[in-house]
Amino acid sequence: MKEIYATINDERLDIFLSRVLDISRNQITNLIKNANVKVNDILVLKPSFKIEENDKININFPQKQDIISDIKVDFDIEVIYEDDDLLVINKPPNLVVHSAPSVKEHTLVDWLVQRKTLLSNINGENRPGIVHRLDKGTSGVMVVAKNNIAHEKLSLQLRDKTMGRIYLALCDYALKENCIVEKPIGRNPSNRLKKGIVENGRYAKSAFVNVFSNGNINLIAAKLFTGRTHQIRVHLSSISRHILGDNLYGFKSDNDKISRVMLHAFEIYFIHPSTNLPMSFCASLYSDFLDLIKIDKEFLDENLQIPNIRNLFCDISKWVCHKSTK
Repeated sequence: MKEIYATINDERLDIFLSRVLDISRNQITNLIKNANVKVNDILVLKPSFKIEENDKININFPQKQDIISDIKVDFDIEVIYEDDDLLVINKPPNLVVHSAPSVKEHTLVDWLVQRKTLLSNINGENRPGIVHRLDKGTSGVMVVAKNNIAHEKLSLQLRDKTMGRIYLALCDYALKENCIVEKPIGRNPSNRLKKGIVENGRYAKSAFVNVFSNGNINLIAAKLFTGRTHQIRVHLSSISRHILGDNLYGFKSDNDKISRVMLHAFEIYFIHPSTNLPMSFCASLYSDFLDLIKIDKEFLDENLQIPNIRNLFCDISKWVCHKSTK
C-alpha cells in the first residue's frame, strides 16, 4: 500500500497518479477500476474523479497471482532468458499476443498461463505480463514481466526510451539511402484497419538502414524511437518501401507463398529491473524468413551479430530525415 497526498486542485485522479508515480495512464486506470485506489479512505472507481489539494490517496498494488485457464495450447515458444523478474522469448509468426473480442485462437498469454509462469497483473487479466506487444504476423524478441515491480520499471524504460528495439525486415526495394522518418501516425480516415501519416497524429520516429541486398530481396534494419501501432510499416510505406507480405500497406506480388509480414524483432536492450545491469537479447530468424533470404549462412551469421547491427546506426545524426509535409 502506498500513501501520497494531492498537491493540486481540480485534477483528474488518473492524470495525477500517472504523473506522480511515473506509471502509464492505462496502468493507473486498471488499478482504479479494479478497486485498488482510495481517496480520503473512500474507494474510487472512476479514473476521472477530481481530486483536491491535500487529499489523501492510498494505492494498493496487487500481488502477482496464479492465473487459471482451461485452454490447452498445442505449440511451444523459444525461451531466450528467464529469471525471477522477467522472461525473454522469441515470438513465432502468426501468433496473437493477447485475447480480444475478435480473437478466436490461442494466444501468447494462453501459452504463458499453461506454462504456469507467475505474471504481473498491472495490465489486467487479459494481458498479464505483457509490457509491449508485437503484431500477429511479426516474429521476434519480447520481454514479459513476472511481477508488478518489474512491469512498472520496464514500462518506464519504454516511455523514457532507455529500452531499445531493433527490427529486421525484408523489403521490395532497397533504401535509396539510410534515413530517419519522423512523421505523425494516426488512424487512417479511409480504412479503419490501417494507420497512416496524419497531421494531428501522434509523434513517431524511426530510423532505417540497408543491411544487404540479394536479387529482389532487400534486408533492412529499423530502430524505433517511439512505439506506435504499425509504425515501421507506415513509415516505410511513406517513403515508397513495403515489407514483403504486407498487403495492407501496399506490397504487391503474385507470390502467394508469403503468408505473413516479413518483419522480425531482432534485438531488445534494457536495464534489468532488479540488478540495474544492462541486458541485451536477440531472437534468431524463423525458417520462413530465412527461406526468402537465400544467402550463405556463414555470411548471414557474421552480419547479423548484435554489435554489427547496432553499429549500423552509430552515425544516425548525419542521415537524411523525412518529415511530414502536411
